[in-house]
Amino acid sequence: MIIAIDGPAGSGKSTISKLIAENLGITYLDTGAMYRLFTLKLLKEKVLLTDKDKINKFLENLDIDITNDRFYLDGENVSEEIRKTDISENVSKVAAIKEVREKMVDLQRKFSKSQDVIMDGRDIGTVVFPNADIKIFLVADLKERAERRYKEIIEKGQKVSFDEIYENIVNRDNLDSTREITPLRKAEDAIEIDTTGKSIEKVKNEILEICRNRNKL
Repeated sequence: MIIAIDGPAGSGKSTISKLIAENLGITYLDTGAMYRLFTLKLLKEKVLLTDKDKINKFLENLDIDITNDRFYLDGENVSEEIRKTDISENVSKVAAIKEVREKMVDLQRKFSKSQDVIMDGRDIGTVVFPNADIKIFLVADLKERAERRYKEIIEKGQKVSFDEIYENIVNRDNLDSTREITPLRKAEDAIEIDTTGKSIEKVKNEILEICRNRNKL
């Protein structure tokens, strides 16, 4: 079984997907974290996003691992580092690079070959798994999405202003929805759920009910 959860930044994809994975006893893959890991690699190596030769070189030798909600780059746990503001500001630009997207999609498809999975991202239901058993598209009010992300970052001890987070999400929405390569869009057969004002538990139960109605549980 493959469950695809798509939507813009701050719509609740990762939080909801983790809970559903735990509830169903299936594997969860945070595809956004994969792009964040590679973004961190490029920033650490000071690679220009226009330098396709260097980008392809690092893609060929990419060493990332995701284990039990811990994220590793070149063997180092960078779980907190990939959530920092500088990564958030650049990840949509990196994700728009054709070669990066092709590499990540290939890895995501390989990951699902031998197991039931739930994946969240921007193009899971449209590109990675167009034949997914369940497709969900989460949306939420822009201000609420910014508030969620702001709270999440502050709780981790990082210093950032709400206005900075709000602007970052506006920019990411624009980049994600207008890029040439696999832009953010709702799959025709996806079920849209507006998470504005809803508890995590309520959204989780809505999706589980959809799974039951599709006879996937």
